[in-house]
Formats: sequence, C-alpha cells, structure tokens
Amino acid sequence: MAIQRVDVTKEACDVIKKLQEEHGELVFNQSGGCCDGTAPMCYAKDDFYVPSRNVKLGEICGCEFFIDKDQFEYFRHSFITIDVREEKSAFGNSFSLEIDMGYQFITKSRIFTDEEYEQLKKEEEGN
Repeated sequence: MAIQRVDVTKEACDVIKKLQEEHGELVFNQSGGCCDGTAPMCYAKDDFYVPSRNVKLGEICGCEFFIDKDQFEYFRHSFITIDVREEKSAFGNSFSLEIDMGYQFITKSRIFTDEEYEQLKKEEEGN
C-alpha cells in the first residue's frame, strides 16, 4: 500500500464541504511563497491552472492537493495534515476561498517514521 503524504482534519473537511456546496469542484495548491506565502490555498477547480512543475501529493475530501516542486523537496520526508483555524482578521488577505467564511487553512507536518520512510524509498525506486 502506498504511503499517504497528505490528510485533512475533520474540521477542515467540514469547511471544504461547505465550499464545495457553494463552488463545486475544488483544488488545493501550496505554493513556494510569493504573495500567498506557503499556506494551502483552495480554489474553484475551473478558476485555477495547476503549474506543470507542481507535484500532486494526494487528495483531501475529494479535492486534488498540489504542492510547488521546491516546497515538495522541503516536505519530501513529511506527512502533511491540512487543518483550519478561525481567522476573522484575514478577510481579504488571501486568494483562498475559505477566507470569506472567516477561516484559514493551515499546514501541520511531521517527519515520516523510519518505517514510512523505508516504504517511501521502495515506492520511489519502483517508479
């Protein structure tokens, strides 16, 4: 079984489901910086072009989750969990859809265990 690289908390999934009801299919992208920092950004799928250099980490709540190639190199040995926090003061400070609802998606990460890392190496050698 392939090692999962990204997951989502129940709280974040609840926000994603509300956004899906309003916007339809969604996509997540965690960039390498610039004006949106390194936060996970949520877009309507038709409103965002995924750069070809980005790496697909997996899916959360039925949404594809991509990360900038340079960010991926930084997080290569990490398991990422997408969470959410109330962020009433961030209104208008992000391109991500959840901001207008008073939330902000955040990334939490941990280093893979030795067992997970060994499995990842086997998977990468097989591809």
